Amino acid sequence: MKKINRYFLLGLISMLIFMGCDSDFLDTSPRNVVSSSNVWTSATLAEQAVAGVYNTFVGWYCAGYANNANRIWDAYSSVMDIDLNWISQNALVRGTATPSNSQFSNIYTRCYTMVNRANDVIANINKVPDMSASDKARYIAECKFLRAWAYNRLNILFKGVPLITEPITNEEEAMAPRANESEVWNQIVKDLTDAANEPSLPDKYKSSDANYGRVTKGAVYAFRGQVYLWLEKWLEAANDFKAVGNCGFSLFTTGGSEAYKNLLKTTNEQCDEMIFSVQCEQYSVANPLNVNYGNRCTGGSMWNNYIPNPNFVESFEVKDGSKFNWDDYCPGYSLMTPLQRSVFFLRDGMSDSEIAKMKTYGADMSKYLPEGNEARIRKAYENRDPRLMMSVITPYSTYFGATGGTEYVYTLRWPYRGFDSREPFDIRTDTNNYFYYLWRKYVPEGNEWPYRDTYDMDIILIRYAQVLLGYAEALNELGETDNALQQINKIRSRCGAQLLNSNESTTVKGQADMRERIRNEYYWELGGENVMYWNELRWKTWKDKKFRNNTNGLMQIWGTTTYTWHWLGDQCWIWPIPSSEREKNPNLVQNAGWND
Repeated sequence: MKKINRYFLLGLISMLIFMGCDSDFLDTSPRNVVSSSNVWTSATLAEQAVAGVYNTFVGWYCAGYANNANRIWDAYSSVMDIDLNWISQNALVRGTATPSNSQFSNIYTRCYTMVNRANDVIANINKVPDMSASDKARYIAECKFLRAWAYNRLNILFKGVPLITEPITNEEEAMAPRANESEVWNQIVKDLTDAANEPSLPDKYKSSDANYGRVTKGAVYAFRGQVYLWLEKWLEAANDFKAVGNCGFSLFTTGGSEAYKNLLKTTNEQCDEMIFSVQCEQYSVANPLNVNYGNRCTGGSMWNNYIPNPNFVESFEVKDGSKFNWDDYCPGYSLMTPLQRSVFFLRDGMSDSEIAKMKTYGADMSKYLPEGNEARIRKAYENRDPRLMMSVITPYSTYFGATGGTEYVYTLRWPYRGFDSREPFDIRTDTNNYFYYLWRKYVPEGNEWPYRDTYDMDIILIRYAQVLLGYAEALNELGETDNALQQINKIRSRCGAQLLNSNESTTVKGQADMRERIRNEYYWELGGENVMYWNELRWKTWKDKKFRNNTNGLMQIWGTTTYTWHWLGDQCWIWPIPSSEREKNPNLVQNAGWND
């Protein structure tokens, strides 16, 4: 049992303290009453109130199976797509969104739940008689960080929201108008600066510390650095990212060439790379990604609801750092239709009936190799940046899974033949009529985790590689391209990728070239970790990357689309103020292009 998870367990209790604060932004029920006792007269109860602020993350990331894109943010990005059965969860990219969609109101409410809980602590904790001044100051710093986190999400998504920094005591106070975007950014920076300047906030906690998982100075610098990237304050961002390393955080390198893969294992979830995470625990606060990213051969029989996009997979470089080209491995590939090129992905030893079926499907069977088809396509993946095959299960690669408590080695083949517990041990999915890429990230191996909805791998919100990427980005924008290159090479060295400036393909040709390389590194290092949607919004590349002129969507590996995403209009860059909130607060002006 993880010691620090006590603050999430206490947070569940604290819901009784903050009566009604999860219902909606306008709730004005008392938040400082437990039965007839005042929360702020007891250190124990006040600590539960602080736990309640952290507990808001449970609703964001850990509730149930998290089968909606409000918790799996990369489903909004170009990195991955949602299984056909679940696309209703993402109306924004389906092109069916209206201000009444729950995906907008859910995140709005969750953010203000965190804001309101944090405000209560910040305003009242100094009243507690049996708590030390240093503990009070530390808790205030933590809650200012968490308030900034919530306002950061609100400001990115909705662009200017009611700025509430005191507890709401009546309905009139709840009906605040929207502040402008700059005012919200200023408050975020102020809160984070206050936290960074608080002497009682430690640089870092050891994993053995009972407070591990709480906000630290390292987390504050890392997060404020991200805010400065949004504001294009490159020098401030660079200084903050540099400070994170000085706090004692570093890249995880245990396991040599397998370090990148081993990073996302429960045994390493509290290593020095992890800066800020949602602490998960079996049967109470679970990480849902093993369910949504796994497959039917994952212990516990998981679901592949979130599927890596082929364009994302194809972006990974060749091992020597050159750009990947399908024609180098499958001659004529680029001139063929997606149906025709499906031939390259077929298993060896196809039966006559299977061959006939693929001919009818449209595969160019003249290019089929009965005894070499699998080996040919494997080369297209094995000769790539090592992070590809450590992140994604690619065709004819193996996966160490389990069924019924027995471990087996499975292979991703097409067409699927089966079986779970005997030859040929094909990977079974929820989509056996289609051939999709599958995730390795966050997916347990063997009997590592045989339970469907209780995975206790911490949900990473910030890790050190992300800090190095931000540091490199800021340095490059400052004109320090050579220094930026050194930060990227630290990341590439860890996974065994070709170092920049080590051959012709990796030679950096100026600031613009380095900017593109840094952005690619974000995808290859962090894809599937729920940070790329925010970066695509920041870089203003989201529309082009995600929609590709309404031709992108859930695709089989060779490019045949199951469905495509639809760009509704430029209003999608900014989320609508939820209709339910505007009904309660007439002072909320709707964002342009959205009609209630």
